[in-house]
Amino acid sequence: MSSTFASAFAPRPAYTARTRSLSHPFSNGNLNRGHHNEMSRLSESISSSNNRTINASDKKQSLSSFLSVLWRFTRPHTIIGSALAIPSLHILAAPSYSEALTIRSFCSMIYAMIPALLMNLYITGLNQLTDVEIDKINKPNLPIASGDLSIRDATITVVVSLVLSLLLSVAGSPAFASEGLNMALGMSALLGTIYSLPPFRLKRFPLLAAFCIVSVRGAVINAGFFAHAKAVAYGGVAATGSSSVLQCLFTDPRCFLSSLYYAVFGLVIALMKDVPDIKGDKLSNIRTVSVRLGAKTVYRAMHRLLTGLFWGAGILFFRGALVTSSSSTTTMAVRLGRAIVGIAALLAGASVQKEAQPVDPENPKEVYNFYMHLWKLFYLSYFFLPLAR
Repeated sequence: MSSTFASAFAPRPAYTARTRSLSHPFSNGNLNRGHHNEMSRLSESISSSNNRTINASDKKQSLSSFLSVLWRFTRPHTIIGSALAIPSLHILAAPSYSEALTIRSFCSMIYAMIPALLMNLYITGLNQLTDVEIDKINKPNLPIASGDLSIRDATITVVVSLVLSLLLSVAGSPAFASEGLNMALGMSALLGTIYSLPPFRLKRFPLLAAFCIVSVRGAVINAGFFAHAKAVAYGGVAATGSSSVLQCLFTDPRCFLSSLYYAVFGLVIALMKDVPDIKGDKLSNIRTVSVRLGAKTVYRAMHRLLTGLFWGAGILFFRGALVTSSSSTTTMAVRLGRAIVGIAALLAGASVQKEAQPVDPENPKEVYNFYMHLWKLFYLSYFFLPLAR
């Protein structure tokens, strides 16, 4: 009995923190392990979310990079010129300014512009594909020459652009199709192909190379899209028949003079663009006019020719503004437009002279900068063209 009593009142084992932690379901150890597991799951969730964000960011950056390369591949200064030409020629071809601002005229512009820009991409892209080794010397920053665009991707882009351009013009809406548009796209494709692609590669022959560029920038674009505008946007009599473009070219002074003006401007661009490229052209045995005659001769002749073109146009339009003899509202508007064109042309000629003076024709970078200045004047010419009535 005494032993039973003693055991009943014997001291119990100490209820230590260690014992509690092992036996109680809400002990600190269990809580710590639960907290650790929860933190692990949260960390994995955050990591997964971050990976998705990074992947989305990488895709956006990749798309942005591709679009940037594609834009460089289009040779932006040429595609901007084509984009400005079409609306400008539509307004010039309109019987009046009010008729140029219609839904049908706008639809005609868009219908022509999309395949025209695709054709521009085909021509400039094909030229880069066939000039990779030359561009590595003359223009190493171009997408293919710099390695930013593969030959395969460039080829796909060029072929798709050509096919889409021709399909849109031929298989599009009959209400907006025209012989002028088909001629402009077809002749551009033909001349652009034989200019760059072997076995023709007309760029090897100075006169034939200049002929291709002058033809496209002169009669093909201006007469073609002018005829398209008259036929589609304004219901001209030249809507059908194989002579519609020729009719516009030889019976409408606006079409003829604009084509002549841009043919001369195109000649300046064609020859000036080769001046900074003499080194690569010599190594590749491309006998351009600059290679044959020298950079100084071509540079001086072309900037003087362009100055004469601007000043000659300016004087003619001033004379046209002064000799018009009628006080009607339409005539006053035409007279004012001619005066504005005259002033713009004289200022453009002065700009050519000013920018040309400090340029060293033997310095490719300086000549290239001057060449790009000529493109700005090219854009401005299309900006003022609708006033040239």
